[in-house]
Amino acid sequence: MASTSAAVSHVGKVRSKNDDSGYAGHHLFVVADGMGGHAGGDVASAIATTRIAEIDEQYASAADAEFALQSALIAANSLLAETVFEHPELTGMGTTVSGLVRVGDQVAIAHIGDSRVYLLRDGELSQITADHTFVQRLVDSGRITPEEAAVHPRRSVLMRVLGDVDAAPEIDTSILDTRAGDRWLLCSDGLSSYVSEDKILNVMTNCPDADEAARQLVKESLDAGAPDNVTVILLDIDESRDTPDTAVGLVGSAAAPLSFEPEPARRAVRLPTLLLHPLKTTVEDSHFEPESDEYLQELIAEDRRRARRRRITWLTVIVLAALAVIAIVVLAYQWTQSLYYVGADGGQVAIFQGVQQGIGPIPLSSVYERTDIRLDDLPTFTRESVEATISADDLEEARSIVERLGATAND
Repeated sequence: MASTSAAVSHVGKVRSKNDDSGYAGHHLFVVADGMGGHAGGDVASAIATTRIAEIDEQYASAADAEFALQSALIAANSLLAETVFEHPELTGMGTTVSGLVRVGDQVAIAHIGDSRVYLLRDGELSQITADHTFVQRLVDSGRITPEEAAVHPRRSVLMRVLGDVDAAPEIDTSILDTRAGDRWLLCSDGLSSYVSEDKILNVMTNCPDADEAARQLVKESLDAGAPDNVTVILLDIDESRDTPDTAVGLVGSAAAPLSFEPEPARRAVRLPTLLLHPLKTTVEDSHFEPESDEYLQELIAEDRRRARRRRITWLTVIVLAALAVIAIVVLAYQWTQSLYYVGADGGQVAIFQGVQQGIGPIPLSSVYERTDIRLDDLPTFTRESVEATISADDLEEARSIVERLGATAND
């Protein structure tokens, strides 16, 4: 089966440099997303991608390709450690890597970090790799939902990366079958964090051309605000040859000369971006934390404390809101009881305290004082006015109205 591929990388709308790197070759396809302040992110992804690209060759079996790809990631990890030794200012830099090698009707995959590999087959999009992040651990353990993970304050914490942070990183590898019509997607989290899987599926399904689809996916990220770098590599499987029709080569920071200069200031976020994407205009730098039980338990305990504080905060807000409503109701009722009106009660004129309206079946007035004036003794117009009620500003005015009504009745 033959294949066609495409690779696109964009710096995004906020970053001043591209920490992503990508490679689309004859047999090998790689996405790397660098992390680390200063010049570290772009250097890490470029070094790792360039080193891994050296194994782009035909393999006798998928098992051989899997071993070669895993070995290349380990070699890249060592190379990053050596680079940090020679350039101490890069201490702490690292990179995620998702790589795929095509061997006939199989693919070998190696993965570390939170870049992703997806497979589109028969109209269904499947995430092949699992993120090595703290929030993914929480999702896997059922402590939070995927929706909560998307806004979790620890979502930028990576538990596994290549770099000087771990001399022996654990790398996920697998071998999967592939067939004609499959479309493989490798991407950095600049796509997966800001574009929904439904939109990714829609683009990959409706754009048959690999290059057009890759560019459209990047555009979707840009339309969503694109605060992070975004890199997309697509591989289409078709026909009956083992090599792709074209080899794109390196993209992103790996395609530029390696530089150890400090990172320039970030771009200012434009006003339209702030207005259109207020929740996605900033992005936290990813950082690595060791995948140790002690650290995980510490983070989980902190997450529980955060959840408890959130519940207490919401409970406090609800209680205060309820108290405020009760206070308003009490004050409003007290105000109604400062008012009076004259009306009819059992065929006689009476002074009522409160207002004529009620709240549903609950009246907001009561008889304050009954008089000896009979409604039948009043002229028709006056009687109708009393039955419709006559408002008074206070008790004194209400009694004055009653006196006038009495005089009318006597007449």
